Amino acid sequence: MGIVSRGFRGRRRDDDRLPPGQYLVEDFPVLSAGPTPRVPRERWEFTIDTESGRTHRWSWDELMALPQETPTVDLHCVTKWSKLETRWRGVSLDVLFEDVESAADYALIHSYGGYTTNLPVEDLLDGKAWIAHRFDGEELAPQHGGPARLLVPHLYLWKSAKWVRGIHLLDDDHPGFWETAGYHNYGDPWREQRYEGD
Repeated sequence: MGIVSRGFRGRRRDDDRLPPGQYLVEDFPVLSAGPTPRVPRERWEFTIDTESGRTHRWSWDELMALPQETPTVDLHCVTKWSKLETRWRGVSLDVLFEDVESAADYALIHSYGGYTTNLPVEDLLDGKAWIAHRFDGEELAPQHGGPARLLVPHLYLWKSAKWVRGIHLLDDDHPGFWETAGYHNYGDPWREQRYEGD
């Protein structure tokens, strides 16, 4: 006699695109660490500050003039929901880093409103990350990080900082908002790196 009854298949994961412990959603849940900043595009800017103190700066119009990409990616939130095949438009970090001279291994992302999160620089490059300003064919709504957010879909969504305003490149790793509150420093959904020690 078998341990598992014939015909039992357990809970099906959607074609294996759901990481362990995740469930599929059709809507787009809104979770934020604080109030939603309202940043007019004419006052919005994005900066990359190198470890040597050099600042690279883009206005909204300058960002819009750069080559745009339209990635379709799966999103995975640390609160265990996943949304598959989300459609975005934005600028690859590869484009923004083209003229940035840096040997830094780490990045601290800053958002309007004071939120921060940390990432290895390698997780921002080679087609892995974008400054996204459109979602599903529409301007990115403020509750989802508009006018622009960082999009790093291979990590849990808290690493894709909403209302992004800049990246500070660092020689040493500095944990951000959720990382100092006990969340995992890296946040790989496929390894269930939700909290410190996972």
